[in-house]
Amino acid sequence: MKKFAVPILGLIMLSGTMLIAQVPDEGIIAPGAEPEKVADGFAFTEGVASDARGQVYFSDIPASRIHFYDITDHGKIFLENSNRANGLHVDHAGNIVACEGAEGGRMVQITPGGNVTVIADGYDGKSFNSPNDLWKRPKGGYYMTDPRYGTSRDNLPQDGEHVYYIAGDPKKVIRVIDDMVRPNGVTGTPDGSILYVADQGAGKTYKYTILEDGTLTGKQLFADEGSDGMTIDSQGNVYLTNTAVKVYNPAGRLIETIEVPESPTNVCFGGEEGKTLFITARTSVYKLEMSVEKVFSN
Repeated sequence: MKKFAVPILGLIMLSGTMLIAQVPDEGIIAPGAEPEKVADGFAFTEGVASDARGQVYFSDIPASRIHFYDITDHGKIFLENSNRANGLHVDHAGNIVACEGAEGGRMVQITPGGNVTVIADGYDGKSFNSPNDLWKRPKGGYYMTDPRYGTSRDNLPQDGEHVYYIAGDPKKVIRVIDDMVRPNGVTGTPDGSILYVADQGAGKTYKYTILEDGTLTGKQLFADEGSDGMTIDSQGNVYLTNTAVKVYNPAGRLIETIEVPESPTNVCFGGEEGKTLFITARTSVYKLEMSVEKVFSN
């Protein structure tokens, strides 16, 4: 198991395509690669996600902004006044689906031109607590975690901190997990059969079987630690973020630990070949070249 210290470097960004490779568990990091800082000076980075070309978006939650980086530009603000957007997903059309964590939190779709459409804004006639993270199901719809962080934890709109499935057509909201302390990171397998959800409040990560209607069954402990944002690679390895980026193989064995100077908050694959791991970590964004690649989804 490797641990990395990070050199501070200038702004660098890549874009991406798809390549599938079979590599052993311990070979997930490209030979000789080390994490590099690509951007800093933010308040609190989160929600990193890449588009079909590997270009990267991420949230700066306290600043209520979504930022964008590509291969030719060091970066720019994609959206001001993002309602404290947190978790992001970018679809093939370039639309961003965002979890807005501000009061009256919503899941919204943002077009490349900045037009916003509400996908869901509550459950059972009540507002969400504070939508945090999401995963797009290959068959359609989104799984979304809805905890509440910060000091305003009294009088939650919902009766607890839960996980929801927001069906694609028609748009409806189903509560699929109601027994967690504080759910946070969420990701799933590319075939849509397994969902991973971190209970950050309990310090655990669980796996579930996804049923045809989007509900879940077969809860199993996957990792004895929680996670902020999560992702999965082309080999089915699951990436957790807490004190470092912790990589578990599909059997639940820890196979890699990637350390950066700040505590990671989220992680995704992007870059020109889909083999660059981007890590949001408090005030900065880091990247690391990998031997495994991004899972391309819709």
